[in-house]
Amino acid sequence: MSEGRASIGTSGQEGHNLLLRIVASLVMAPLAIATAYAGGWFWTGLVTLAAIGLYAEWLTVIAARTLLLLLLGTLVLVGAGWVEATHFDIASLAAVVLLGVAVAAIFSTERRGWAVLGMGYALAASVASSMVRRDPASGFAALMLVLLVVWATDIGGYFAGRLIGGAKLWPQVSPKKTWAGAVGGFAASLVVAAAFAALGIGKAVPLLLLAAALSVAAQLGDLFESAVKRRFGVKDSSHVIPGHGGLMDRLDGFVAAIVLAALFGFLRGGADGVGHALMVW
Repeated sequence: MSEGRASIGTSGQEGHNLLLRIVASLVMAPLAIATAYAGGWFWTGLVTLAAIGLYAEWLTVIAARTLLLLLLGTLVLVGAGWVEATHFDIASLAAVVLLGVAVAAIFSTERRGWAVLGMGYALAASVASSMVRRDPASGFAALMLVLLVVWATDIGGYFAGRLIGGAKLWPQVSPKKTWAGAVGGFAASLVVAAAFAALGIGKAVPLLLLAAALSVAAQLGDLFESAVKRRFGVKDSSHVIPGHGGLMDRLDGFVAAIVLAALFGFLRGGADGVGHALMVW
């Protein structure tokens, strides 16, 4: 009888968490899409706030958060946002990145290497998000492709894992993730790419290949964040988002995917043509 009650309690808790996830997503997704569409200072502002939140949570997870380190890191990230929104150029961004690394290395009192990595993580998320969006012709479409692929990977993986179950993907790091979920998320990302192609927003084969790479990157980003939390014995990076945990928990896949997209677009189209390089083949 006690086992039955425990099972019912667990099931009820999972249902409550799923409801919270859906409600939070219904609030966050339209906000992200509207801000991405507006672009400019609106998108840069949202990205900068998210990067500051990521950095704060990272320092909390590794137990190295101090007021001075958080304040200086925030100033660096605000500076990166200002460069991204005003006179975007690689030299200025490189200078900001070097400054951020120096700040984390000099002013961290413990776990210096992890603090530097956290600053790099937050800066990479900020710079990559701005690079993909800034092309006025194709930036919004490119950004939406990344967002929708990440969301589809997350949703497809969640339901495929729940419905099919089976072998675990990496139980030592993320006990709940399964190979079925990984395949389900991957398949869902291809549906997004096919929909873009059907609507005439890019060619099918390049979009399918790009979506596949972004989906894999998103899942690896999720595992990376889980490994960091596991290393420091933390379950959630924070509780700021109902049903999702913290910003790191919610944006781990997006950070990996947007960085890959920005890197690929930069190599193919240069700093000013990232969005175009992703969408036009």
